[in-house]
Amino acid sequence: MAIDELTYPPKGDKKNSAFFDEYRLKIYERRRAAGLEQLLGNMVGIVVQVEHGEAIPYLRELYLLGPYRFEALHQNATHRIYTLCSQPNFPRMIVLEPLTADYADEVTLLNRLYPLAAQKPNARYIGEIFNTTDTGQTREILESHNIRFNYHHETKNPFYTDSGVLFTFPSDYTCNRIGYFQGDIEDIEALKLGDQLEFDAAELATLEKIAEFAQAERLDPLVLGVDHLATRILAGEREDAILEFLTMTHYYFWGAYNIAEMNSSTNVNRNGHVEDDKESPAKVFTANNTPSFINSFEGLPMPTEDFVRNYGRRLHHMAYEVQDGDHRGGEKNVDFVVNTLRDKGVKFLAHVVGECLDDPNLKQIFSKHSEYSILITEYVERCHGYEGFFTKSNVASLTAAAGQDERYEHGHVFD
Repeated sequence: MAIDELTYPPKGDKKNSAFFDEYRLKIYERRRAAGLEQLLGNMVGIVVQVEHGEAIPYLRELYLLGPYRFEALHQNATHRIYTLCSQPNFPRMIVLEPLTADYADEVTLLNRLYPLAAQKPNARYIGEIFNTTDTGQTREILESHNIRFNYHHETKNPFYTDSGVLFTFPSDYTCNRIGYFQGDIEDIEALKLGDQLEFDAAELATLEKIAEFAQAERLDPLVLGVDHLATRILAGEREDAILEFLTMTHYYFWGAYNIAEMNSSTNVNRNGHVEDDKESPAKVFTANNTPSFINSFEGLPMPTEDFVRNYGRRLHHMAYEVQDGDHRGGEKNVDFVVNTLRDKGVKFLAHVVGECLDDPNLKQIFSKHSEYSILITEYVERCHGYEGFFTKSNVASLTAAAGQDERYEHGHVFD
């Protein structure tokens, strides 16, 4: 049953400004009046870029960590483009890899602004793709709402301008793009990604061995799909980033919670037209409660803002949902998944946090940053029908663990 965003009372204890509450409702009303609500469908794609030469090892990592499997390989003038799928009704994963080691575009320039991002100047989460029944109308409506789209003279990679996906300009608040695709995402040729190439047979065999391991160890049926995508942004841009995202999609603001221990808030936006978030994953925005220069008075923890200062505004982690249940001897499925992956050399930032006893709750854990995408992988198991995305104690523990791993030493300051 669809959520009526105009009457839905957001959850949480994070206070929003009168400005936010006023324009949140105005955006909902304008989306309906303009016809955007009727045009847009589910999230059908997730786009990540890696460095030249690192797509294959990243695919191996994706095969081990989650349910995505190779579907097709294309090449345009600047990139190889790998498409992966899981369940047919879940978003595809699209991995971009520059054809040359010296490739540079706006993504490269953006990464080079930040000390830890500069180490992998082309590695970045790019954004999401949403289905639409008409890309032309979608562009016309959104441009009238001051949303900018990419045109040929503004970017080097033809994926953003010549494919079957209509992409926005990177957001000033999140640096992510949103793409709009008219058609069936299962029709690979409709994506117009370039010339189709044969995938190396030996490498495909290697990937199949990883898939066989995942099936044999029962990782495959337990790790279900992408649950949510979490972006870290600056303290003063939290409300603007959320309102911009609501303008560009048909998601609704589910709610926001203060995480006092970490001096931050977690803000969740969901697709109210699906029963299962994995069909159109939630978008989460995390921000400091106080900007770093004000926090210098208070001396509070600020791992969220430190991440932005070190890596830039960008996606921080991608979360997979784990099937609820006990694996053996009372071991929860998420503990089994994590222990199995640890035995294969996957590194995690801390132990699994959260309790799953007799009451609804959830257990969660963060991996270390991917060497290739810079993304953290989260695993979350909702126990006994738990309906939320986190508990405050879980988020505090995970944020603290990630903060220790995202430090940057410069001068006499340790972030």
